[in-house]
Amino acid sequence: MKLFTENLNVVNLGLASFGDNITRAGGTSTSLDWRPPAGGDVDLGMDLARLMAHPDVEQANAIAFDRYLSAQPRLVDVQIAREAIPAMGRQRLILHAGPPIDWADMCGPMQGAIIGAILYEDWADTPEQAEKLAEDGQVEFAPCHHHGAVGPMAGVISPSMPLWVVENTAGTNRAFSNFNEGLGKVLRFGANSPEVLDRLRWMGHELFESVRAAVRALGGLDLKPLMAQALHMGDEVHNRNSAATGLLFKQLVPALLAADLLAEALRKSVEFIAGNDHFFLNLSMAASKTMLDATGVVPHSSMVTAMSRNGVNFGIRLASTGDRWFQAPANPVDGLFFPGYSVADAAADLGDSAITETAGLGGFAMAASPAIVQFVGGTPADATENSRRMRSITLGTNPVFTLPALNFGGTAAGIDARAVIDTGILPIINSGIAHKEAGVGQIGAGITTAPLECFTQAVAALAVELQVAP
Repeated sequence: MKLFTENLNVVNLGLASFGDNITRAGGTSTSLDWRPPAGGDVDLGMDLARLMAHPDVEQANAIAFDRYLSAQPRLVDVQIAREAIPAMGRQRLILHAGPPIDWADMCGPMQGAIIGAILYEDWADTPEQAEKLAEDGQVEFAPCHHHGAVGPMAGVISPSMPLWVVENTAGTNRAFSNFNEGLGKVLRFGANSPEVLDRLRWMGHELFESVRAAVRALGGLDLKPLMAQALHMGDEVHNRNSAATGLLFKQLVPALLAADLLAEALRKSVEFIAGNDHFFLNLSMAASKTMLDATGVVPHSSMVTAMSRNGVNFGIRLASTGDRWFQAPANPVDGLFFPGYSVADAAADLGDSAITETAGLGGFAMAASPAIVQFVGGTPADATENSRRMRSITLGTNPVFTLPALNFGGTAAGIDARAVIDTGILPIINSGIAHKEAGVGQIGAGITTAPLECFTQAVAALAVELQVAP
């Protein structure tokens, strides 16, 4: 009876409306954003309970996380794709972002980018001929990740394109990424007009020759210290790369000047890099992949080693399951749209660039970059809170990538699929937004999350591997 004679002051779990009723009745209610583990799936919840603190998983995660932390990504060369990736020299092969997908199922920006790549390779004379080649199966398609590569948005890489070559000098693995084209009408957003192809051809010849000469003159460049410094200068090295591009520019220009280039080629190369604040993005992605691929296959590990999207599905990989993808429909991106566009015009989440979040950067490092909230929406306080919240779902923090706003604490790193299922907290990703139709280009930028279903599938597979599933 005492309950009915005193003022109620309650903690409410679950639906907020329960607490609202108490507030309306004159009581005080504090609502907690809580959901049952495993999304309320009883069987998966039991699997998760058996996997939490499982000694084999803990030991495997310690190995995988240590390998990730120990990796030292270094820019060692610039090569044409068919030289760097042997399979591209033997067949008509085009790489794309995200998990595997057939031509007929690809989103508009990815199909547009592939048509542009076929024209760029001179395999067809018109967009119609290029589309017919793709439809008839005369061109092979594969995820960038299957060949040690990553590409932003559509992520299209064809045999004649130049690639950054990044090597883990603490190990033996390499990763590749294409050159960033800048903003506006660009291939990665599905544009394939003559101006787009002309720029790609210039990048594949003059810019490639210039940058390769500079990188070789430098003798390579360690990327981890540069990325760490960029975090202290306001980048999160995914959607904001202004500082990182400037730091790279300072290294490249003296080498370019010493490379005996023709004056016009030198001028155009320097102008292009200086005018593209996203130029470092593709290097950030290759460096992140190098660090994550350094884990190799570690049986029983629940550490996520890749998150990627093809504009239709979102896929993740675990250190324990190697090349296997766990997929679910990609979420839309919630963000700020350029004038004249809305979410109705947007393609679903797209690109390999979530490899930066997988490595503890991008959305995980938003506290480093208050300026990014002007681009993706939210407030500086939101950015800091996002970085704090990601620590709930990771194996630890990266002591090299530190955040001044968090008292120089490390970025959350090593996503643990078990923790995602246990907490219901989803990895947050900063992303550009592509128009759903090919050729329109970028129409905004914002924030999205990885779908929970990817992690439920991964944890279920891990339970089977460890034979803890009933």
